[in-house]
Amino acid sequence: MEETYHKWYSQFLKRDLEMLVFGEFGEPVILFPHKKGRFYDCKDNGMIAALESLIDSRKIKVYCPDTIDEESWYNFSVHPSERVKKHLLYESTIIKDVVEFTKYDTGKERVILGGVDFGGYHALNLSLKRPELVSAMISVNGFYDIKQFIMGYYDEDCYFNNPFDYLPNLTDRKYLDPIEKIKFIFGVIEGDLSMRENLEMSSIFKFKKIGHRLDLRNDVPNGWDGWNKLMNEYLSQLFD
Repeated sequence: MEETYHKWYSQFLKRDLEMLVFGEFGEPVILFPHKKGRFYDCKDNGMIAALESLIDSRKIKVYCPDTIDEESWYNFSVHPSERVKKHLLYESTIIKDVVEFTKYDTGKERVILGGVDFGGYHALNLSLKRPELVSAMISVNGFYDIKQFIMGYYDEDCYFNNPFDYLPNLTDRKYLDPIEKIKFIFGVIEGDLSMRENLEMSSIFKFKKIGHRLDLRNDVPNGWDGWNKLMNEYLSQLFD
């Protein structure tokens, strides 16, 4: 399995970011790590090994970028307005640097977004905000409500980055039409703290008549071993 390391300067964040890429060709998959994770977490915790057959068969090419959660949502030393602004700079970096690179690298116009834990938030939020870029979204034990990070503060940026708020009110077909073309998979291991948010998100999707799959599981362990198994299972199903 081919592995390459990338380091570049983000014009939005004004600092370097790092990323590992696995595979030679295939549908581009951007994997966000768990909360406050780094670009090497999916490799170090066995997710890349779990996806090896998909990568080696050239069905997928996997991109594992850094997150900056500790500088954005989890940076409790700054005002909540600064947290969301930092997140928006990160989002711009993912769109302009990472997604555009996958297009150049694979020749594909749309990407698959995946994430575990808070990485599920990144995958879902970006899919809903820029659906024209995304073909599928896979979240495993994802969290999606950013109100826990803003301590009662609220502004327009907070609203448009909290799927629980903006999705129920979304009526613009410019967004809904491409959203409805995305394959959404929400995997939840029973007993995980993310269960409530995933059930509520599924209810919103049903209300909006957006096709999706909510998969509640009690046959895999919670943690990386279970996350890896489910991510491999869900990605494999996209190619059945």
